Amino acid sequence: MTDRSFRNLSHLEKSASTARLLNLLQVWREHDQTDDWRDRPLFQTRTLNQSLVIKHRLRRDELDLFRGRRHIATKIVLPIDTTDLKAGGRYFFVNEIAFERMMRAAFGLGPEHPDVILLRLIDELPSLDPFLLREQLRRNGHDPAACYFGISENDMNRMMVFVEREISPLVNLTLGDAATEASAQRLAAKILSNDPGDRMEALGVTLNLPPDQYQEGVFCWKGFLYYKWSLGEILPDALRVADAVMRIKPHGAAAPNLRAHIVHSRVSLRRRILAACRSVSKKLKVYDAAYSALTREANPNAFRDFLLEAPATFRTLGEQLGVLQHIASYWAYRFGPGTPIISPEELADILMDFEAGLAGRDDPAPVSHPGSVDLAA
Repeated sequence: MTDRSFRNLSHLEKSASTARLLNLLQVWREHDQTDDWRDRPLFQTRTLNQSLVIKHRLRRDELDLFRGRRHIATKIVLPIDTTDLKAGGRYFFVNEIAFERMMRAAFGLGPEHPDVILLRLIDELPSLDPFLLREQLRRNGHDPAACYFGISENDMNRMMVFVEREISPLVNLTLGDAATEASAQRLAAKILSNDPGDRMEALGVTLNLPPDQYQEGVFCWKGFLYYKWSLGEILPDALRVADAVMRIKPHGAAAPNLRAHIVHSRVSLRRRILAACRSVSKKLKVYDAAYSALTREANPNAFRDFLLEAPATFRTLGEQLGVLQHIASYWAYRFGPGTPIISPEELADILMDFEAGLAGRDDPAPVSHPGSVDLAA
């Protein structure tokens, strides 16, 4: 492994979003004494299982580390001192050019080792949100302990008011005249808790969830609350990008075919961004309808059945929101105040990358732009 350092670990641990950071060091601190953590680790290699996994926006000087073009990579940070993050850490990128050689040299792991395969599965994802991550791992035969799929403290704090507002109809249904603001706060804290053993019998009874289904049901409910909150957070930025792609002007001359390609990509990307926003919103309205059946019709069975079937939708929800978050974040980074001018070639690459991320699994990939070569010549 090359001698790379990462210094802002303490700040990152406190401020990063759930979708960006999987803090395995924190999971180890909180759960290393539990049987579930010991018996069902995420990684077999102890050092990796105490690392920080980050979805990282690549800087210009990092692009050459990869064979293909990409803007987001999966960074693995290994703390120098697990008791003091201010000491910093060393890092590498999953699937960078020297990835297999580094894994063998640093950990003695070959390309077929389960930990290497798992790192590549994680690298395929557009974000690290726990609901998308769990479904990716389950589809590929991995079932690590529930403690690996929590929401970051930073996001929980930001979500709390939203969740309290969302669950107030259920609190009113359950407690009637005895419902208070404090009641909603307590229930919100229970739902958002990262402790899989943090049960509340009254909630299980209200949702008609037997003990063996309680943890799964509440995890799925938390997933929909997380996605609904995430959509509210990202939607204004995504819509701004959808408008901005039609206005951004590259600097410098471009061959006619490249100009035509950019014009086409602008329209196509804007359409895909709006379609992704509508798709996520439509899926979340299905959740709203099921939740309404519980709170307005007092039908817990319909809501329970919906929750237990929910993981099938987490894949598309998580992937679409993850790509929208990437697009909005990268657009703000690349076109914010003081950023350098953009060439037609770079703009075409960015538009194509965004469009490819939003393409459905059965959609054809966007056609690569022709560069400055006039194919009609």
